[in-house]
Amino acid sequence: MITAIVFVQAETARIPEVAEAIAALEGVSEVYSVTGRIDLIALIRVRDHDDVATVVADRLNKVDGVVDTETHIAYRAYSRHDLEAAFSLGLD
Repeated sequence: MITAIVFVQAETARIPEVAEAIAALEGVSEVYSVTGRIDLIALIRVRDHDDVATVVADRLNKVDGVVDTETHIAYRAYSRHDLEAAFSLGLD
């Protein structure tokens, strides 16, 4: 499994729509709206490097409202934890 972290700059007025469009792409596991120099962070989880290229270059970069992207490939994970449990509100 390949994980890529994509920093996305989007048209400011369209950030929510851009985030939703990116989140709907196959291979995108999560999209976060963040503070700072970038607008969104997308996590890509795919089988191989060719799939990263397909998701980022062929799909994500073509989402209307995406201005720029910067892609980082993760090569080692130092912590494995259940994100769902970590962010759970404890509601059953």
